[in-house]
Amino acid sequence: MSDRSKLKSKKRIVVKVGSSTLTHKNTGKINLLKMEKLVRVLTDLHNSGKEVILVSSGAIAAGRDLLGLKKKPKETSEKQACAAVGQARLMTIYQKFFNEYHKNTAQVLMTKYTVDDETSKRNAVNTFAELLKFDVIPVVNENDTVATDEIDFGDNDSLSAIVASLTGADLLVLLSDIDGLYTDNPKENPDAKLINEVTELSDSIMSMGKGAGSDVGTGGMAAKLKAAGIAAAAGIDMVIINGENVNTLYDVIEGKNVGTLFHAGQKG
Repeated sequence: MSDRSKLKSKKRIVVKVGSSTLTHKNTGKINLLKMEKLVRVLTDLHNSGKEVILVSSGAIAAGRDLLGLKKKPKETSEKQACAAVGQARLMTIYQKFFNEYHKNTAQVLMTKYTVDDETSKRNAVNTFAELLKFDVIPVVNENDTVATDEIDFGDNDSLSAIVASLTGADLLVLLSDIDGLYTDNPKENPDAKLINEVTELSDSIMSMGKGAGSDVGTGGMAAKLKAAGIAAAAGIDMVIINGENVNTLYDVIEGKNVGTLFHAGQKG
């Protein structure tokens, strides 16, 4: 097992939180206590000298709650309507909590076309650079309200890896609903083993990806493995941890053996 002490020196960190982490499992409604704890930890990391970028899901879940929908919407137009209603609410909550800790935040909405078009990509890079220069904590989400294709970033897993690449981040941390990458789905197979570290995204590793198991999220392990590939290609280490206890973020930064660490490739 390699030395994780290298994680202590990471300066620019992208943290992705999924809908299943931000919501109550039994109702699908926003978990305010969890959001407040996440903001507190991110603020503390920022106070310690780290640059922090948050990629957050939850807009559709928040909108679904406000619109009184009992189940996750399936139609793209319905998802977009939920996102339009929920995005403002989600950002309002984030701003309220970050303001309590005297931190400035900025909402950054992206679609996959942002990175497909060179001009938009360059503008995004410049915007992130300016925000970080001003000590702002960007809160990023896919712009579900205008996307005309199927909402397909995979619960923002791939989006977070793209943001990490665009911003030249040192580390990407995905907060999941399980402890990391397992040899099989631990919710179905009690003999599944946690894989502590991955040095190569081999076919056998990629085959361990499972579909989404949450009623509020869209991303499964397959989406997280895709994100790991994007991060590795950009020379960025990635860690998957359980978001149930957001304080585990401290363990990652302190180099403790938590979750699954995907080692980066070499930056070109």
